[in-house]
Amino acid sequence: MKTKLLILTTLLLLSCASKTNNDQFISKTKGRYFFNADEIIEVYFKNKELFLKWRNSDLKPLKINDSTFYARELNEKLIFDTTESKIILAKKREHKGEELIFTKLKEGEKTPTEYLKENNFEMALKGFLLIKEKDSLNPVIRQRTINQKGYAFLKNDEIEKAISTFKINIELYPKSSTCYYSLGDAFLEKQDTAKAITYYNKALSINPENRRAKKSLKRLKKE
Repeated sequence: MKTKLLILTTLLLLSCASKTNNDQFISKTKGRYFFNADEIIEVYFKNKELFLKWRNSDLKPLKINDSTFYARELNEKLIFDTTESKIILAKKREHKGEELIFTKLKEGEKTPTEYLKENNFEMALKGFLLIKEKDSLNPVIRQRTINQKGYAFLKNDEIEKAISTFKINIELYPKSSTCYYSLGDAFLEKQDTAKAITYYNKALSINPENRRAKKSLKRLKKE
């Protein structure tokens, strides 16, 4: 009975709420927000109706009232705080008591990965180091995650971006044999054999059992 009442109440609210939004709300809420420390969710409007762009998909949330929307794909109720330029996720059991907030990016501000895609090494490094300073266990700066970004650039023949990515990983994890090995791979792809050998040797100096580095060096010596 309670469930049916809740559904009816929600439907009533949705039917009463106008799908369009006023100009002031649109002006204050449109823009890019941090979905996480290195990912964006964008708020935009069509015919004064609110839409979200997230992970290359366009989402159309249901409007509940003038400040609250339900995004089915995220299974989250988004509450817009126009005074502080942020989106607050309505509390629910799955959040385990944590207050989840999407903060709005400043004009021209970008994520570390966006800087990487522009091959802006300095800003990308600064961004990743800042994330590590705030939360050293943040998933977006896991060694494996950043390494995968680097190899994705290599796969797309974006060698300089791959080199920048692996260098950042070394800055974050200077004692990792894998990070140096990966940078060696990037320089090998660039046909800079001397630097590739340097980084393969560095990988082995940290971990003499790095079989991939051993194999790569052996192959280069034969050539």
